[in-house]
Amino acid sequence: MIRSFQSLLQRAFATVRFTSSHEYVSIDGDVATLGVTTFAAGHLGEVVHADLPEVGMEFEQGEAVGALESVKAAADVMTPFSGSVIAINERLEDNPSLINEDPENEGWMCRIKISGVEGDDLMDEAAYAKFKEEEGH
Repeated sequence: MIRSFQSLLQRAFATVRFTSSHEYVSIDGDVATLGVTTFAAGHLGEVVHADLPEVGMEFEQGEAVGALESVKAAADVMTPFSGSVIAINERLEDNPSLINEDPENEGWMCRIKISGVEGDDLMDEAAYAKFKEEEGH
């Protein structure tokens, strides 16, 4: 319970944005916490494996930083920023279902120290809701 409260508190002070491929980023200064949206987790179905990056790996904007496997499908998780991985959610290694249970808090995948100024195409919550509606979801 305390971890959930801490996650919610961190998000309250961070800027949360969404991608057109249904990832979310919670941005706090030059660090972005990355994961899949509640919408994406629902469409994936029961996540059975999370392929996470290694701490220290560097990525360019638009590259896959990991992948999720579910009973229905597999999906790459893309980063909207260039940067290096500074933390991974090790809890997902033993409990990938956290992505289904609480994708935008306890189910985060990695934290990236942002090195570029990309992310211009990120959406706020209202724009993301409109995007999903226009996609027919």
